[in-house]
Amino acid sequence: MAVENTPARIGKSVLIRGEVKGSEDLIVDGRIEGTVSLSESRLTIGPNAVLAADLTAKDVLVLGQVQGNIVATGRVELRAGCQVTGDVHALRLAIEDNAVFRGKVDLTQVPASSAAAPSKPSESPESVPAGGLFQE
Repeated sequence: MAVENTPARIGKSVLIRGEVKGSEDLIVDGRIEGTVSLSESRLTIGPNAVLAADLTAKDVLVLGQVQGNIVATGRVELRAGCQVTGDVHALRLAIEDNAVFRGKVDLTQVPASSAAAPSKPSESPESVPAGGLFQE
């Protein structure tokens, strides 16, 4: 009998090329080339995972390698030892020591439909969250 709260898992030996969509939590330890869309779920990129994909999820936890943009309606966590090359758009971002990140960060809240589109530069200081990254 399966437990309802157990996340789905993509194992180390699995390679997926294309689009991954779902409505449950997912743990990826294999390789994905394409896109991953879990709009209301948590996506965990395991320490053995290698992704060349754009990711969309409620929350994203990265322990492995990601080359692509990350869009989260909640929180993105980059753990020690991970490597991310791409832009991050989320409400909250946590980066541990020894995590490698190359890209831009946007911590503003926008509707999910426009989150995947390239964003314009900020027109006003109100678009930066209180306690933002760059304060003068």
